[in-house]
Amino acid sequence: MSDTFNHPFTTFDSDEAKWAAVLARDAAADDAFVYAVRTTGVYCRPTCASRRPRRENAEFHADAASAERAGYRPCQRCRPKELPLAQRHAQSVARACRLIETADELPSLDELAQAAELSRFHFHRVFKSVTGLTPKAYAVACRADRARQALVQRETVTEAIYEAGFNSSGRFYAGSDRMLGMAPKRYRSGGKGMEIRFALGECSLGNILVATSEKGICAISLGSDPEQLLQEFQDRFANANLSPGGKDFDAWVAKVVGFVEAPGVGLTLPLDIRGTAFQQRVWQALTEIPVGTTISYAELAQRIGSPKSVRAVARACASNPIALAIPCHRVVRTDGALSGYRWGVARKRALLERESLQAGVSRDGATSGASSSAEVMPAWGVRSRKVDRTT
Repeated sequence: MSDTFNHPFTTFDSDEAKWAAVLARDAAADDAFVYAVRTTGVYCRPTCASRRPRRENAEFHADAASAERAGYRPCQRCRPKELPLAQRHAQSVARACRLIETADELPSLDELAQAAELSRFHFHRVFKSVTGLTPKAYAVACRADRARQALVQRETVTEAIYEAGFNSSGRFYAGSDRMLGMAPKRYRSGGKGMEIRFALGECSLGNILVATSEKGICAISLGSDPEQLLQEFQDRFANANLSPGGKDFDAWVAKVVGFVEAPGVGLTLPLDIRGTAFQQRVWQALTEIPVGTTISYAELAQRIGSPKSVRAVARACASNPIALAIPCHRVVRTDGALSGYRWGVARKRALLERESLQAGVSRDGATSGASSSAEVMPAWGVRSRKVDRTT
């Protein structure tokens, strides 16, 4: 049911591609090669801020050692023998992250910036660019992780609260619902007692499973094998009380299936979204992509204010547990090609084509006639199934 997810990447396998990277000061090229200037005898990183040479005066080398063997000396401005700026920033942020993770009290921004050897303002900007989170949001996420671990390991909730670094139980309980997705005592028991209703159905894309908690839809899955869908659902909510939805629940499933067949009607149902702070930012941004349009992973990273977190954005899309309602299928590669999709690339293609049709815009930019959407014939059925815990 799952496809291997292919991350976007760039190669510089020709001099033309390398020269284009030099002109664009493409940071992705810094680890791939250096360029040398025949008239000055200097070699630089592709991102060097110095004035660009004429094309006929530039040549390319695999690395600094190769350029120096050819008689060139390193640029004093971009210092190509040192680690690339992106790597230096990553190392600085890593030091700050370790400090946050091991501190009992959240270090101040000044302390973190000092550990990273950056100015206060520059550190905050670099940290968010590398991790996708502000230092404070990262600290909150770390504290939440400690709380989850402590709730399982400690004998009482109170012990867990203080071990996780909270100064008061009031502050912990104020954010526990958002942090854990359930009451602390229920989390301690592995979600035992949590009520989840579900139903298996059929639509034009195959089988579909829809599940809701007390807060809203917590899972929508697509696949070809209903037994596999059910097994994965049981594994994910192993300690919850799973029960088939009744007639009122069938109406929810009908709305989801109706959206599959006619995306233009929209899907406005309450969602129970559980994930890291970064994942939730990505998933929220996904819900803002209009029907009939697509964006690239790089564009999505820009939208959430983390342009350098393209790979992390791609992973968040691949981890989306609620198909359709969180439309990760509307994210494509920069060149417009379809990449991996948790529920199958063929389904992703079908969804995009159907959405484009009903939005009146085909994927190649042509305008579709109004009669096209009228030909979409819904063919679905809903059925519930009891969960057998004995196997």
